[in-house]
Amino acid sequence: MSSKQAISLEFFPPRDIAAQEKLVRSAKQLLALHPEYVSVTFGAGGSTRSGTADTVRMMQNLGCDAAPHLSCIGATRATLGEILDAYREQGIRRIVALRGDLPSGMGGDAGELHYASHLVEFIREHSGDWFHVEVAAYPESHPQSASAQSDLDHFVAKVQAGANSAITQYFFNADAYFDFVERARARGVDVPIVPGIMPITNHTQLARFSTMCGAEIPRWLKLRLTDFGDDKASIKAFGVDVITRMCQQLLDGGAPGLHFYTLNGAESTMAICRQLRLG
Repeated sequence: MSSKQAISLEFFPPRDIAAQEKLVRSAKQLLALHPEYVSVTFGAGGSTRSGTADTVRMMQNLGCDAAPHLSCIGATRATLGEILDAYREQGIRRIVALRGDLPSGMGGDAGELHYASHLVEFIREHSGDWFHVEVAAYPESHPQSASAQSDLDHFVAKVQAGANSAITQYFFNADAYFDFVERARARGVDVPIVPGIMPITNHTQLARFSTMCGAEIPRWLKLRLTDFGDDKASIKAFGVDVITRMCQQLLDGGAPGLHFYTLNGAESTMAICRQLRLG
């Protein structure tokens, strides 16, 4: 990995004390990898807004550069401005700006900003260049996109609105990432596009996540995982090998780094990074 290639990690706010203790243990282990920053997810419609802020503070106390996720769906400009001001006072310098999903029961009230590009514009209007703004990218297209072209249009709009860099949805086909980057570069996008990496630890959970977010699990991979049945140790070992090979392919092909979706665990991400000799 070159000096310009860095790793980053994603965590989610814990729901109870036991989950918080697990997160602290995992984070302390993963800090040995010297991540450039860690991101903390944000619940739909602010359902974990306070949890995000608390987890960001906890990560800062552990010595991490923490980047909270910020969703605009269902939020007013005033509320978003208050959140940005609070993060600025906390010394936060990086934000992951997302549209977010409309919570059930909210009907047509999507808030004052309807797209992530609008949120990026608002962050720049409100906070200038204080925040390094990360946005999402979808190599296999967002599941709600009308086409691959319209999905790329939305991504370009986010960058033109002022995004500094992007993190992709996870995928299991490196060609999807390289094709997306090539098409984005052809549109004049020059910001870093960092591949999002999902370690394989649980077949059922992975299948559910992938259906929700539109990430394709290749047929060969699905069949191999099915063969392991409930043998979790074998699934994890196989998953580490598969994801390590893909990560090496991505780095060799010029990816500017790797962003790991840790699911608040450390074992598989640590194993992948050890095989890649990272950290």
